[in-house]
Amino acid sequence: MQQVTLNLLSNAYHAFLTMEGNGLPHRTLKIDISLRFTDEHAVIVIKDNGSGMDEWTRRHIFDPFFTTKEVGKGTGLGLSVSYFIIVEHHKGSIDVESEIGYGSQFTICLPRAC
Repeated sequence: MQQVTLNLLSNAYHAFLTMEGNGLPHRTLKIDISLRFTDEHAVIVIKDNGSGMDEWTRRHIFDPFFTTKEVGKGTGLGLSVSYFIIVEHHKGSIDVESEIGYGSQFTICLPRAC
């Protein structure tokens, strides 16, 4: 889970830098992380106020080798590895909601241990 969190925070930071580099208004990067429990799950929500992503990009971010970074700047493996860790190793799920100009929100749902 440490790797998953690091990947999500790193991506938020890099997306924010790209947003500023494209001449968009200066803002302060804000990342909110919350944790709540249901009877059956632990739910982690990581939300940023970055550039957000379009629907096509959102549908592909967990694909291996998919990246929005310049050639040589990323491998496109961070989110696919994160997906594998959550789904295969922890039998959970990860979903993303995003809107251009308003940021992204990742919701991780993990089964609670007995």
